[in-house]
Amino acid sequence: MSPSHSPRSSNSHGGIDKLDYHPSRPLLHADNAFDPNRGSQDTSYAGSFFEQVAEGIMEQDRARLQREAVRWLSFVWALLNCLCAGSITAYSLYGPLFQSRLHYTQVQVNIVSITAELGMYLPVPAFGYLCDRMGPGYPSALSGFFFGTGYLLAAFAYKSGPPPSAGGHGWPFGVMVLSFVAIGMGTSCMYLSAVTTCAKNFGRGKWKGIALAAPIAAFGLSGFWQSQVGSRLLYEVKPDGSRGDVNVYKFFLFLGITLFVVGVIGFFALQIVNEEEMIDEAVEELERSGLLAQDEFFTQAASVHGYGTMEPRDLSDSTFDFLQSEAERLKAQAEEEARKKTWLLNEETKRYVSDPTMWWLALGFFLVTGPGEAFINNLGTIIGTLSPPHVQTTTSPATHVSIVAITSTLARLVTGTLSDILAPSAITHQHRRGPDSVANSLSSLAPRQKPFSVSRITFLVTFAFILSLGQLLLASGWVQNHASRFTAVSALIGAGYGAVFSLTPIVVSVVWGVENFGTNWGILAMTPAAGATVWSAIYAGVYQRGAATGEPGVEREPDDVLCYGKACYAPTFWAMAVSVWVAMGLWLWAWRGPGGWKRRGIAV
Repeated sequence: MSPSHSPRSSNSHGGIDKLDYHPSRPLLHADNAFDPNRGSQDTSYAGSFFEQVAEGIMEQDRARLQREAVRWLSFVWALLNCLCAGSITAYSLYGPLFQSRLHYTQVQVNIVSITAELGMYLPVPAFGYLCDRMGPGYPSALSGFFFGTGYLLAAFAYKSGPPPSAGGHGWPFGVMVLSFVAIGMGTSCMYLSAVTTCAKNFGRGKWKGIALAAPIAAFGLSGFWQSQVGSRLLYEVKPDGSRGDVNVYKFFLFLGITLFVVGVIGFFALQIVNEEEMIDEAVEELERSGLLAQDEFFTQAASVHGYGTMEPRDLSDSTFDFLQSEAERLKAQAEEEARKKTWLLNEETKRYVSDPTMWWLALGFFLVTGPGEAFINNLGTIIGTLSPPHVQTTTSPATHVSIVAITSTLARLVTGTLSDILAPSAITHQHRRGPDSVANSLSSLAPRQKPFSVSRITFLVTFAFILSLGQLLLASGWVQNHASRFTAVSALIGAGYGAVFSLTPIVVSVVWGVENFGTNWGILAMTPAAGATVWSAIYAGVYQRGAATGEPGVEREPDDVLCYGKACYAPTFWAMAVSVWVAMGLWLWAWRGPGGWKRRGIAV
């Protein structure tokens, strides 16, 4: 088109072109270049609209990519957190040195490990509550403080030498106990912050099992690499220049500094993505299920607040009044969202603790993890009972700590992956399907079942039995005077223990959901503290009795506190095997018994 026939040219002569029309300008008004209401000459209004749509789509894509980046960054740091958190599993590396260097008795060595277990498990519900209400970053930072304080205190307590109760001039025995209480609390904080992050970010997807198994497996590996650092890098040098025992003082300093840094960085790196959406979906499902109407408080609150909406109000024409009104609206909406989240999590906790199947699951977990924890904590002293005094053994605690860590890690990864592939398909929010739920009456809403499926409970019972096989081999005396055979015991117990600790939180997330996972898993995770306390005390008592009576035909010093022979451990491990078998029965009852998950239509 020539310039003489352009819309601008024709308009200057009084003509009207359809492209010149603008609804906010009179048709025959002269075109003023300085008119603020003048439209753009270069961009059509349709083009501007589509540009805005495209920009909106691009902004949504950027937000989605940013959320995914945060989700995966949190997952990676959760793995790193767990890869450092399990330092207490290397206790057997230096536990025997507490006896030989600090002159602790076996009972005192067990007291230190028991208090660490109590510090690790008893506060877990509080730490889980903190994860659910304030996010996983706060417990991660708290773990750094606990680890740094605990290991530095333990390092200087060890360096001071035997305590006065053992005839020395070192720090009192209670200081070492106090330091390991802090170490135990740091372990639970760091572990729970990482696992809760993975459960909430990935627990509603198809691969929830491996998303939980990966950090739990990393937790098992932490004892492996830390024991290797201690035994191969931070060791004492013998007079002949060869490598001796771990330098406990340097090892504790290394752990304290490293774990403090990891915990503090976790405060910034661990984040939950789309938590508000997860809470809203859970509340909506409760509404559809008919269970929401049973809660009088929430029904009244909903009628007043309208599930996060505000009463309509007329906004002032003043800009100041408009901004003030918007600020008040956003503040009220945020308060309503926080109130909704608090209510939902409290309701989930009540439903969880009032479910009888949870207590069967918890009791079985107590009966299995207690023997597993006691074995790991006393692994070094068990090895010492397998060969006569003054006989050089061909195995070491560091080797078997590594064996337990590797087999435990492999079992966690295998069971997490296989349970995702083979477990029956689960309905979203299946634990909230009330008896009057519309979803329960519509078979089309149920997911298509796999042609072949294996329940997670089957995996759980199978690996618990594998754990009991290791206990039976040790109790039978098959390993006595054949220390090399102890590898089979460590591998079986490590695999069984690792799988149980991986599958149980997965079962919790499947049966009771992930919205309140930190609190729910925290309540259940208290039980290993009681189990470790009971079985460590039993082992210490049997060991001390064996040390007092001695092995027939073996010469020993009159004041020797060490024990040798089957009598030091066999009765304990026979009882442990029976304990695991009882746990297997309890889990089967929770799954298949009256009122069990199978009867309630929950696919585990």
